[in-house]
Amino acid sequence: MVMVNEHATTEKPVSLPVSVSGFGPADPALEEVGRRAAQRALEIEQGRHLPEDLVHDLVATGVFRRWVPKRYGGSEHTLLEVMRDIESMTYHDGSTGWCVMIGSTSSLLSGFLDPYWAQEIYGDPATVVGGYAMPQGTARPQPGGGLLVSGRWPWGSGTDHCNWIGGGVVVVDDAGQPAPRADGLRTPYVFFERKDVEIVDIWRTSGLRGTASNDYQVTEVFVPEGRWGEFLRATPVCDGPLYRLPFTAVLALGTACVGLGLARRALDEFVALAATKKPALSNRTLAERSAVQAEVATAEAELGAAGSYLRELAGQAWDQAVRGDDPTAEQRRRMRLASIHAMQQSAVAVDRCYHAAGGSAIWDDSALQRCFRDVHVATQHGMVAPRTLEPLGRMRLGLPTDARQF
Repeated sequence: MVMVNEHATTEKPVSLPVSVSGFGPADPALEEVGRRAAQRALEIEQGRHLPEDLVHDLVATGVFRRWVPKRYGGSEHTLLEVMRDIESMTYHDGSTGWCVMIGSTSSLLSGFLDPYWAQEIYGDPATVVGGYAMPQGTARPQPGGGLLVSGRWPWGSGTDHCNWIGGGVVVVDDAGQPAPRADGLRTPYVFFERKDVEIVDIWRTSGLRGTASNDYQVTEVFVPEGRWGEFLRATPVCDGPLYRLPFTAVLALGTACVGLGLARRALDEFVALAATKKPALSNRTLAERSAVQAEVATAEAELGAAGSYLRELAGQAWDQAVRGDDPTAEQRRRMRLASIHAMQQSAVAVDRCYHAAGGSAIWDDSALQRCFRDVHVATQHGMVAPRTLEPLGRMRLGLPTDARQF
């Protein structure tokens, strides 16, 4: 088969008109870093991590401290403002947006930690935190306090540029069997200094290649007393609307915003391509084809509806938290449902654009093919994976369901 190479030879991320986000205008300083990330997208992907100077620029914007309490030097941005930041950065580069999402959502944990350790970890303006919350490690209580931790965790997004890395553990006895401490500590999320963590370089994937989401491990590392939190059961230490929101729901909202950013970028990329591309043996551009026009309109409508639903429920939860109330179980369920739906519809919108673009979308220098690969990796995150729909539907049907998982 002979294929005609019609693809554009150079990406044009900076010249594309940034379509209007439903979250409102992005932070100017962060947008400037985003434009530089877009120009270096291929470098980020091939290097399989964010360049050190780009991380430095992101840290300087304060994006990793948006949800750190002001008492520790953070800015306590609103929920929708950080969702906006995540979507905006992802629009420019999927891997950069993903790392911003992980670092931003991880900063929320600071409001639940013992104040001494919260200051120790998050008080440094250069702090970036990441990790994997599911209990993959073991922790043995030590005489006089503290835990001796060993384990290996997957999905360590951005851990190569973090100075604190967390991991979920199960408290065990000397025989290695689960055995809660006398104070009830069962499955804490513990924090490690970067020097105590070994990164296992395994991240070779179809998409989000620049996130460095490697495995990481520790062997008998001592974690001092209280340098942890059980965040599904934790009572916030800091007062404020941010810390009335459930961490899992916020993580799901942030993950969904990655999908929205990728889909918005894919749609803009396709619109730019369709204006000039004439398929082989055709004297009409893609934009002049009625079938393509319908696909673009459908993708735009699906994406807009999903984004609006996500913002509506996030806004409702935020307003309630500002009034001093925790989200209800039903609100938690609906936020998770909206997050999954937004991610799924983002993938559908990207697929529409990718397929309509034809052979132009398969080349390494096409942002559209990278959006396609990135969004289909993002859909596999545990907070938005399709399997999570089952407990959401179960609860809607009136069956007993533990809403804390939402």
